[in-house]
Amino acid sequence: MADTENMESGFPLNELEGAMIAPGTGEDDQSQAKGAADLEAVFDVPVQISAVLGHSRMHVSDLLKLSSGTVLELDRKVGEAIDIYVNDRLVARGEVVLVEDKLGVTMTEIIKSDR
Repeated sequence: MADTENMESGFPLNELEGAMIAPGTGEDDQSQAKGAADLEAVFDVPVQISAVLGHSRMHVSDLLKLSSGTVLELDRKVGEAIDIYVNDRLVARGEVVLVEDKLGVTMTEIIKSDR
């Protein structure tokens, strides 16, 4: 990840700033503060975040036979990056981590979209 990170979101600040003001344009600190203030309108918009470990296909009859303790084989290998989706759009890849007694995800790669 980049050297400068927003500790709350984990996203590199330079990528967020680049979306507001292109580096090297000569904009002063006041313009950068105004750009950050413009984003405040979307801070409370809810989004759905999914971390996908892998996929598996099976027939409905096999699905009905599943019980507690059944192991499902996924299409990923151990240690392979997981996909992180925001509102069903792939935005990053990452790794599963253990934080105290809870599972978490560390983003290792931000996916740039064509839009």
